[in-house]
Amino acid sequence: MYNQDNVFAKILRDEIPSRRVYADEYAVAFYDNAPRAKTHVLVIPRGEYTDIYDFTMNAPAQLQTGFWNAVRKTVDALGLRENFRTVANTGAGAGQSVFHFHVHIMSDERFKSDF
Repeated sequence: MYNQDNVFAKILRDEIPSRRVYADEYAVAFYDNAPRAKTHVLVIPRGEYTDIYDFTMNAPAQLQTGFWNAVRKTVDALGLRENFRTVANTGAGAGQSVFHFHVHIMSDERFKSDF
């Protein structure tokens, strides 16, 4: 069951600040506050989806397409097209700590505008 008080739901409602990289009607991308790489950004869909299974089974096709386009646009905004990886942890055993579907974009390169 989706918890409307999770940190990502609060970010979507602008109840807590985030350092945004990209946002549109489908998704919000922001820097992870506990990075595991030089560049570590999270992309979250707008809507109440706990994990990749919930998202792919229940989100409307337009939201799914818009979300994955937002992931691509975030990578492009970061200038990482040739050097990044994406990760989507599913379940506590796999390391998912916030149960709102999200994708990690990570790279050993820093976003050019950071310096």
